[in-house]
Amino acid sequence: MGLSKSWLWSVLNGERAVVVVFVCRILFSLPLSLLSHGVALSLLSLFALYVEVHLDNSALLPHFNTRQGASSGILLGAVTLPTVMLSKLLQFLRAFDLHQVELEELEHMTMQYWATSASCFGVLIFVCMVMRFAPNNWHPLRSFSVWDGKFRFSCIGLYGVMCLVSLATISHTGINTVLKLLWVLCHGLAAVNLIQHLLRTFPSCASIGEALLVTAGLVLYFGDMLALTIAKFSGHLISTNLVSVQYGIKRSEISIIIQGLLLGLLLFPMVFKFVLHIWECFINRGYSEARTYNEVWRSVIFIASLGFILMGLIPSWMQFVQYFHVHPMLWVFAFVLSEPTKRLSLCVYWVCVIYLSVLRFYHISKNSKIERILLRKYYHLMAVSMFLPALIFQPKFLDLAFGAALAIFLALEIIRVWRIWPLGQLVDQFMNAFTDHRDSDLLIVSHFSLLLGCALPIWMSSGFNDRPLAPFAGILSLGIGDTMASVVGHKYGVLRWSKTGKKTIEGTAAGITSVLAACSFLLPLLASTGYLLAQHWFSLILAVTVSGLLEAYTAQLDNAFIPLVFYSLLCL
Repeated sequence: MGLSKSWLWSVLNGERAVVVVFVCRILFSLPLSLLSHGVALSLLSLFALYVEVHLDNSALLPHFNTRQGASSGILLGAVTLPTVMLSKLLQFLRAFDLHQVELEELEHMTMQYWATSASCFGVLIFVCMVMRFAPNNWHPLRSFSVWDGKFRFSCIGLYGVMCLVSLATISHTGINTVLKLLWVLCHGLAAVNLIQHLLRTFPSCASIGEALLVTAGLVLYFGDMLALTIAKFSGHLISTNLVSVQYGIKRSEISIIIQGLLLGLLLFPMVFKFVLHIWECFINRGYSEARTYNEVWRSVIFIASLGFILMGLIPSWMQFVQYFHVHPMLWVFAFVLSEPTKRLSLCVYWVCVIYLSVLRFYHISKNSKIERILLRKYYHLMAVSMFLPALIFQPKFLDLAFGAALAIFLALEIIRVWRIWPLGQLVDQFMNAFTDHRDSDLLIVSHFSLLLGCALPIWMSSGFNDRPLAPFAGILSLGIGDTMASVVGHKYGVLRWSKTGKKTIEGTAAGITSVLAACSFLLPLLASTGYLLAQHWFSLILAVTVSGLLEAYTAQLDNAFIPLVFYSLLCL
């Protein structure tokens, strides 16, 4: 009896309860045509909860080299991206019923959902196997090992059946169900390998849930690029391949440019390491004049390798999968100058805001006793002032600007990690002025999570979108809700959500209220710019409340999860 009570107490906590409510809200919104998808999401959620409870009650969490002091976060990490894709699929289904999208686009989104879901499910199976076969694996649930085995195999078997049934209904791609199933399974295997690589390469930098979110996103993003490249390379022989070529042709030049930049920068460290190794093999260390001399040559090799990838190799891929009448970088300049007054003025405004804000906040961080958490929230407000006007009046240009900003962040982080002369040390000193306990000396992720938290809802809304507030999910939840919750909770908060946590009820209430107030201001403004308002206030209040409670309870990197949860609920 005592064991059962202890087990029940270990299952029930605030973060898991909010995730369950979030998943149930998604499931109750699905039509019967998406029944297999909903059953698969339910099985994924149950399996993730099972794995998280077992792992958190064992002594194996340090075995995965996760961030110290953080829970595993497996449930939240496993369900976030699949629910986003399911919400998008529900949107496309509504659009298909209204003849606003083609069947190929709907089936492409279905494949995206199953690819993401399989990635998360594959990682869960991997974690479960590590726990099962690890030496000295003791945990309080050991006595239920027979039930555990039946539960694991039941979840895996039922999930496979649901996936097979759904993929069998996709007929327009022109390939058989077995090949589609293999393509989905490849995503799961790639995710397992990638998350092991991330946790080994960047130890103590992320929880398993955070690493799972990044892994599933990267596998989905670059798997889609691979499918598009294969389809383009094969031409009409497999013109209705895993990803419809017709859907691929509808991609904008901006999305192709962003994909290419991210791919090049993520693969660049491997290329640079290889080139650097070859260079070091040819030089004679005995005749090396000085350390500075080597650092200069290292910087030259870095710049040359980066230039070759960004100006030669990646643009070649862009022109292969998408027709550009000029070099893609020249296309970017032409795009910016197509509306010079608006877009150049916006660029000048952004530069001024960034320069003044960074200069001011960096000075405060060095000479003030203001807590780091409040100082970081100033950047959230800066994001609102920068992105909100651009999203309303120049959304396509903002898409491109987000891609450029993310590319700059990646390049600076590579320079910082590799200590590239002469900027490496300076960038490291500057970034360390704004880090917190979720960052490490090896990898600083806070600025990435803030930028991606604002950008992802906008990028995902670039296609069909019948919910006008969905693109604003990141700006509202991070720039306004999270900021107000932190400021009010820190200054006026008394009642805490838990005995061990720092989040207060007053802060959460302030965050929820501020987001609702911002929405009441935005909706009439969007209506005046031509948006069709289809937002229901009950759904909006529920979305704001769930995301606000998640911010209060989660121990994960909230900048990464809260915008995606808020976006998913807004799309319903």
